[in-house]
Amino acid sequence: MQGGRGPVLKDLVLIGGGHSHVIVLRRLGMKPVPGLQVTVIARDVHTPYSGMLPGLIAGHYGFDDVHIDLGPLARFAGARLYHDEAVGLDLARRTVQCRGRPPVPFDVLSIDIGAAPALNAAGAAAHAVPVKPIATLVERWEQLGARVREAQRALQVGVVGAGAAGVELVLAAQYALRRRAAAAPTFHLFSATDRILPGHGRRARAAFERVLRARGVRVHAGARIAAVRPGAVVADDGAVHAIDEVLWATEAAAQPWPGAAGLDVDERGFIRVADTLESTSHAGVFAAGDVAAVVNHPREKAGVFAVRQGPPLAANLRRAVRGEPLEPFRPQRRFLSLISTGDRRAVASRGRWALEGRWVWAWKDRIDRRFMTRFNHLPTMETEAAPDVELARLAPADAVQRIAGASMRCAGCGSKVGATLLDRVLSRLAPLRRPDVVAGLDALDDASIERVPPGQVAVRTVDAFRAIVDDPYLFGRITANHCLGDIYAMGAAPRSALAIVTVPLGPDDKMEALLRDLLGGVVEALNAAETALVGGHTTEGDDVSLGLALSGVADPAQVLRKSGMQPGNRLVLTAPLGTGTLFAAHMRLRARGRWIDGAVRSMLQSSRAAAECLRAHGATACTDVTGFGLLGHLLEMARASDVDARIKLPAVPLLDGARETVAQGWLSSLHPHNARLERAVVNAEEAAAAPIYPIVFDPQTAGGLLASVPAERTADCLDALRDQGYGRAAVIGAVEPRGPRAERIGIDL
Repeated sequence: MQGGRGPVLKDLVLIGGGHSHVIVLRRLGMKPVPGLQVTVIARDVHTPYSGMLPGLIAGHYGFDDVHIDLGPLARFAGARLYHDEAVGLDLARRTVQCRGRPPVPFDVLSIDIGAAPALNAAGAAAHAVPVKPIATLVERWEQLGARVREAQRALQVGVVGAGAAGVELVLAAQYALRRRAAAAPTFHLFSATDRILPGHGRRARAAFERVLRARGVRVHAGARIAAVRPGAVVADDGAVHAIDEVLWATEAAAQPWPGAAGLDVDERGFIRVADTLESTSHAGVFAAGDVAAVVNHPREKAGVFAVRQGPPLAANLRRAVRGEPLEPFRPQRRFLSLISTGDRRAVASRGRWALEGRWVWAWKDRIDRRFMTRFNHLPTMETEAAPDVELARLAPADAVQRIAGASMRCAGCGSKVGATLLDRVLSRLAPLRRPDVVAGLDALDDASIERVPPGQVAVRTVDAFRAIVDDPYLFGRITANHCLGDIYAMGAAPRSALAIVTVPLGPDDKMEALLRDLLGGVVEALNAAETALVGGHTTEGDDVSLGLALSGVADPAQVLRKSGMQPGNRLVLTAPLGTGTLFAAHMRLRARGRWIDGAVRSMLQSSRAAAECLRAHGATACTDVTGFGLLGHLLEMARASDVDARIKLPAVPLLDGARETVAQGWLSSLHPHNARLERAVVNAEEAAAAPIYPIVFDPQTAGGLLASVPAERTADCLDALRDQGYGRAAVIGAVEPRGPRAERIGIDL
């Protein structure tokens, strides 16, 4: 899964997509490290840039203006992006524990997960909206803003914390809401100290005190908040302030799991690092940004320090994976602060001096946009095979020679993966056991043996393809769902599966980890489908690929075929289209991370319940929409049923982003082959004028089911599908009597 960058010799894992890590990723993309596999574990696929957050709150920027898209950036860096949350470390085994996937092994680790406000007041966690994590704030700010705008009385909105973040936030929120609320809210700013902006000079404080007075913000100095309850905050001196909505922007707090894992942390839980940004307790573990505490150079938690740590962190990570000496980094003591006032004005502050005006905002805006452009507009880079001398910097010479000799391996044994390695992987899996499987993984033989129940027929299918996503565990789950779709489409019950796996040659531990993730994902999906993994075949190759040969059974009287469509039936599609165009754009760094994330969620949804629902509502024919695209699979059904069909193009559900990528011409390599079926479209010339028309030829991975359902039962069928979680299911057309010519498909615009 290295995208042609050679064999994997070492693993660098980046936890978090903070300001330091995005710089590391860009530098790795500009100059890759041969033999290094990079994995990013990020809770959010869009990482917000803190410097532009007040502008987003005020309404000057849109979502994409202030977020770095980790999807294209990770792909540019040749990195695997795991959309998950790290929750712990096993430092002895050197693995990262995640919330929703198997542990991720590392040779070198870097942590840049930011911080969160210290919700140390009673009730704050339940009744306040914290500024960090910023991704959560954006969503909760929209909800808060809606409540304030819809309120029939003037609400009291309070911001707790009067540092730069709190001051910017209260002014941005006021600017955004004062003209759009039904009743203009009153804003309050609570400072635990006797003055605002305690880390800034007198002139900067005076400028903001003047702005706050002019804007009618009520400043409560020396009011440390001890409790938050519905409709009020309580200061530590007992004073109660009526506040309807609370935003929390106090000093930063650390997540507990780095310290619980055994890393050296300071009294507040931040990871202690040396001048090299390496942990003071564990070699090969680094930290940067707000989560790090540089022992010899303590600094406040500010985004500028995280940005400045990016280049030295990238350099030392390169040195660490190569076993070279690390170099120290000394941060600056003072920095220029550009603090906005919400209304396209800002104050520049450094030490004792301060300047303000619209020109400062324009200056800040240019700096921020230039920074974001570096990550959201990435250059095209060529990849080259790594010379042995480069690989030798990451692994012993004998390991490099073994991998370099892979092209000389005879393949006479089917290029099989070693038995010992495979045994270790299989011993860690827990595939379902079925009583009708006589011989499987628990009784290894040359082939599996199964009993077929009396009166039923066997249903078999096979499919395989190269990795479509970076995460091998997710790829295993997606592949299983894709292959199971054929069984479900025929109204059958899957029983057993044989896996066909290809993994690139590498050190045994790297191959074992990859194989364990692939088969772990397969087994999870198969177990959920009550299907036993009974065996398979593993082989070495250039790329990761995975497939399943599935066996199921069905009552012959209830089997759903492609040949059952009847005129008057309605066409029901259970899932949106777009995986082909989205992943074509993704390969070229042109798809947003959230689009790919949405496509992955769709591919992970099983069609099992959908098939049961369709059958319960009298479906007369069914198929799964996969490689031939919607039109190709519909045409197969029409031919088998001796009917014609008509699609309502606007009714076809699309994955988020698919409309944009199709319009930009990002199409799958299989698309031209599918488009040859255009000859079956009655009104092809008219339909081609619709920008979204190419979607009917788009090949799908783990797509939904397409079924013909009696017209009178369609509404109930749709309601039932949506109740089962298929929220994008739709009626997309109808079956028509066969015309005088070959099968024809009409497309209504």
